[in-house]
Amino acid sequence: MIRALGSIRLALVGMLLLAIGAALSYDNPVDTPVWVLVAPLAFLAVNLLAAIATNPRINRRGGLLVFHLGLLAIIVLAGIGRLTHLDAQLEITEGTAFSPSDLTHMAKGPWHSGALEQLAFVQGSFTVDYSPGMVRGLTHSTVLLPDDRQGWQTKVVGDDRPLILEGYRFYTTFNKGFAPVLTWTPDGGGEALSGTIHMPSYPLFEYKQDSSWTPPNEKGGGKEIKFWLRLKTGLREDAAWVLDGKTATGVLVVNVDDRRVELEPGQSVHVPGGVLRYERLTTWMGYKVFYDPTLHWLFGAAIMAVLGLGTHFWRKSGASLQIAPARVKDAPEVPRASSPDTAAGRSV
Repeated sequence: MIRALGSIRLALVGMLLLAIGAALSYDNPVDTPVWVLVAPLAFLAVNLLAAIATNPRINRRGGLLVFHLGLLAIIVLAGIGRLTHLDAQLEITEGTAFSPSDLTHMAKGPWHSGALEQLAFVQGSFTVDYSPGMVRGLTHSTVLLPDDRQGWQTKVVGDDRPLILEGYRFYTTFNKGFAPVLTWTPDGGGEALSGTIHMPSYPLFEYKQDSSWTPPNEKGGGKEIKFWLRLKTGLREDAAWVLDGKTATGVLVVNVDDRRVELEPGQSVHVPGGVLRYERLTTWMGYKVFYDPTLHWLFGAAIMAVLGLGTHFWRKSGASLQIAPARVKDAPEVPRASSPDTAAGRSV
């Protein structure tokens, strides 16, 4: 029965199931359970373990045995990684501290027990390099991290230089843009509220920098306020360009009840229900958040498998390499002596 569990046919079935699970899990959809990957991986692990235990061509050859044990470790670790992983997205405004409640599109395994609440950093300013033709280059995002002296230390991260905190990896993405800082003061002397409105990603949606917001109203039925941001960033599609929020300016266009007002930073407008003040223009950065505690173990298992397979082929090629003995050339055929009668007959 164990030999049957380790058959090649079952291995092919497991690979087919894994391919289906990988297709269903592409791009980490929230509604796809993690078991579509974990179950095929567990099936393949049992199949490979049975093959290692029963196949003498594997367990009696040192290099090949090490290779299969490394492959088994990779399969098991990949399954554990899916059970403990976390994938999410984050949009964070410049000058704002990280909060786990800001994570969106979050997908995590049932065994995930990370320390999101212990993460602490503040988003700083950022720049993005662009080549002619609007080809995005390096992103330089500044983050502030608390140090041991009750202060802050600066670190610059990017697409290929993640911010790593407690095993969580924060990668910058193409998703970034501008955000007007607004203050809302309701009529009647209520408490003022301040916040930001994230405009669509820039420069991806350069000509669609619009959004809307409905202010709170004690009586309900607050009027929706529509915004449009007219930016000046120095954008040039035919030349190299650097996206930098420090050098950008923006006029905020406010629309409510068919009334259109343009606001510069520091200006206010009275709309139904209160006063809206455009404080200043800031930026926001989008991150991809990733967590998998098995990454380093996976690397070690992969190295183990490569070394085992390399040793196996090195020994196999060394055993088959033999010096063939030199071949002795065949001696020339010596003609037989002719009889006297024949010789005489030839001479006649």
